[in-house]
Amino acid sequence: MSDKALTKINVLTSHRWFEDAMAILIGTSLVSFGVLFLKHAGLLTGGTAGLSLLINYKFDIEFGIVFFLINLPFYYFALSRMGWVFTVKTFVAVFLVSSFSSLHEQFIDIHSLNPIYAAIFGGFLFGVGFIILFRHKASLGGFNILALYLQDRFAIKAGWLLMAADLTIMLISLSVVSYYQLVLSIGCGIVLNLIIALNHRNDRYNV
Repeated sequence: MSDKALTKINVLTSHRWFEDAMAILIGTSLVSFGVLFLKHAGLLTGGTAGLSLLINYKFDIEFGIVFFLINLPFYYFALSRMGWVFTVKTFVAVFLVSSFSSLHEQFIDIHSLNPIYAAIFGGFLFGVGFIILFRHKASLGGFNILALYLQDRFAIKAGWLLMAADLTIMLISLSVVSYYQLVLSIGCGIVLNLIIALNHRNDRYNV
């Protein structure tokens, strides 16, 4: 297929603004619902969401507030590397996850939640939510943007940086969660990353 034909396909299939808005709304709703599952089971995840949960458990500070504030410094790196459109979408996504995570608890009262169920389906919700956001050129900010920036600037492998950040969060979390909860949290992370690895492929989509 010629470059001209590929360009035409991209133009025809580009997301419109209301499609992006709906996708970000749905994606952040799913992620925030996943946060609700993990929070009630005392589990963690990686990245700034995991760090925010850790701070919530340790100091009883509302997850949404912590998550929003922690992500503020990363917008500089997002703007430098990804541009203003991606940065604005990411800011909106982070704001919505922060808001929805508190809003859900006003409508849902969970009395009992099996931690294994929470880990598996929490991973599903995170994974699908992230895929929706990624497909519409948005993210939830955090360490991945910083890691990509440092990789470009200092040739430090982003994958190693992200692994080190997640490992640090998991190790520190042992001060507030049990080994059993830590193992389930790792399982949740595996489910999440498996969903992303299987579904987020640049060679499969044009936009």
